Amino acid sequence: MDRAEDCRLGVDHRVHPICDETLTNMKLKIHVLLSAFLFGTSLSAQAANLPIERIPNQKARNIIFVLTDDHRYDAMGFVGHPWLETPVMDKMAAQGAHLPNAFVTTSLCAPSRASIITGLYAHNHQVIDNYNPVRPDLTYFPQYLQSAGYETAFVGKWHMGGDIDDQQRGFDHWVSFKGQGTYWPDGKGTSRVVPQTHRDGFNVNGKRVPQKGYITDELTDYALDWLDNRKTDKPYFLYLSHKAVHADFVAADRHLGRYKDKKMPKPPTFADTAENYEGKPMWLKNQRNSRHGVDYGYNLENFDLEDYYRRYCETLLAVDENLGRVFDWLRKTDQLESTLVVYMGDNGFQFGDHGLIDKRVAYEASIRVPLILHCPEIIQPGIQIPQVVANIDIAPTLLEAGGVRPPNHFDGESFFQLATGQSIPWRDYLLYEYYWERNYPHTPTTHSVRGDRYKYIRYHGIWDLNELYDLQEDPYETKNLIESAEHQELITNLNTRLFALLDESKGHTIPLQPDRGPTFPLRHPERGDQGSFPNSWFKKP
Repeated sequence: MDRAEDCRLGVDHRVHPICDETLTNMKLKIHVLLSAFLFGTSLSAQAANLPIERIPNQKARNIIFVLTDDHRYDAMGFVGHPWLETPVMDKMAAQGAHLPNAFVTTSLCAPSRASIITGLYAHNHQVIDNYNPVRPDLTYFPQYLQSAGYETAFVGKWHMGGDIDDQQRGFDHWVSFKGQGTYWPDGKGTSRVVPQTHRDGFNVNGKRVPQKGYITDELTDYALDWLDNRKTDKPYFLYLSHKAVHADFVAADRHLGRYKDKKMPKPPTFADTAENYEGKPMWLKNQRNSRHGVDYGYNLENFDLEDYYRRYCETLLAVDENLGRVFDWLRKTDQLESTLVVYMGDNGFQFGDHGLIDKRVAYEASIRVPLILHCPEIIQPGIQIPQVVANIDIAPTLLEAGGVRPPNHFDGESFFQLATGQSIPWRDYLLYEYYWERNYPHTPTTHSVRGDRYKYIRYHGIWDLNELYDLQEDPYETKNLIESAEHQELITNLNTRLFALLDESKGHTIPLQPDRGPTFPLRHPERGDQGSFPNSWFKKP
């Protein structure tokens, strides 16, 4: 049954959803159809009219972009995980470039994916939650590749606009599913109902096709089938967008139980102690007892974080295996040396970091993602690129890799020259933003700047502490320096830098979108004390 049916039948009554999704889906469908009518007669016509500037003497190489969901930056073998096995990612990094300081500018599925496809911050593309669509006047970077003569394909999770899987501009070939889709057609293996779950198969170029098997395998099947059956000599761009490893984690049958005896590496900020919450904002302590906190995870009475983490790692195994299938195809067709393969996560995921689960927040486990590039023809093996890069940089980077000069309207910058061993000026700080959601009211509106050493976090619309971390001395963000006397000048400078970045990108207006989807405000009545105001704020007149 789909999510609307779940609501009507009272499934997942442990939470408090507002069951209006059927009406919401109808409104969204009308919005999408009307937008297509108003803003363009056809998807191909939109692409054909885009002016481009080619980069002289730059090869229009084949590009494969593989995106996964909720993949933490440290959930790979080669970065030191104690037991998770990712041999394909390990080899990809050893033979290519690893970018250890890769981030997203909004740590949430749809906003991050919108930033990837548009090259814009969320305040500009205005996809600030998982329910509202991308504006039809925005251009997706594959449209520029189409204008440059590329054949393009999208296979997998789209998610922007909620429960839609309509074919999108910029893609000649289309395979997708509504909302979050499902790991298995019958939904087996799940422990809860995930909002926007759908089990009505795929949209394959406008035709409804049933899902047959495990989704990570099947999406890769579709991707390789398209590569095998292309009828043109045009260069290609393939965007393979996995559902995995989004919660509720379900591993392939062949991987079930692989890590049943393993212990989750608990972060130092996990414990509910006075030391861990000293100098931290109140909202953080309060979120511990919420849908996105370890005391009441997903509002389940018996939420087991350790088991959830093991399931997460087991689910990731199929992603690594199927990435290997893509490399095997490139090797078999003699394209391995010249094809640029990019692997990235759409956001991180908290597994007890600061007492939280999920994402959205500006802490490292939430905003930092894996990013690996492989193309032996132009990228030296085993290099690390230390600069702070982000999802907004993907669009200009892949355009430059394809021989197309990135247009000036992008908020991101191309790091293609960094990847190919050249030295270019680069940003000092990256802007992060998250806008409070009615659906998940536990996390406040957040703006942050993240540089090589320091991170400054500013909250909006809430009576609480801001945060400052020295990531060189305190990589796990255990000590908030916001009230440190010796750091006040730095805090002032970083606040100024934050607003300068907002000014440069026209980000002074907070997007406000219509209320859509369920809301989850619940707390457990017997767990988790409320946060307290900082002692420094108590002063007599």
